[in-house]
Amino acid sequence: MSSITTTDTPVTEKAGRGATHTLSILVNNQPGVLMRICQVFSRRGFNIDSLVVSEGRSGDFSRMTIGISGDPSGLEQIIKQVNKLIDVIHCFEHTSAESVTKELILLKLRCSPEERSQALQITEHFSGKTVDLTPISMIVMIAGDSRKIDSAVVMFSQFEIVETVRTGKVVMARGETPT
Repeated sequence: MSSITTTDTPVTEKAGRGATHTLSILVNNQPGVLMRICQVFSRRGFNIDSLVVSEGRSGDFSRMTIGISGDPSGLEQIIKQVNKLIDVIHCFEHTSAESVTKELILLKLRCSPEERSQALQITEHFSGKTVDLTPISMIVMIAGDSRKIDSAVVMFSQFEIVETVRTGKVVMARGETPT
């Protein structure tokens, strides 16, 4: 199953679901925090397109990067409500102008030895790596922004894509600004 997302800036529309946004949320590393945050999005009619949660440098905190889509007019209210939740340190929206946003995809392709050189050329074009190779299949890893990942999936669709795994967005504020 493949999950294809759009870029976070400029704001775009996704199949009738509204504009996409990328939020970074710093939380106390406690059980139930993710559930409470997800409920805020659900009540406001926002869909979570991607979600990455990882422990911070200190085990006391976790960083959530959430890609969401919905009505842009409700975004400010969602950020305010998330910031009011217990265990939330802060919640920010990030745009590509003031942050670095990346994601990673693993694609498992079924390709014959005759097709392999073409698949390797596409991999090289997208600055990817082959991480597994068998006589009839290969796994390719590509990292980049959402648009690059989407383009790679389109190019690899000429082969039989057995499966994909996509990480979702991770974001970090540029310069001295905290994420």
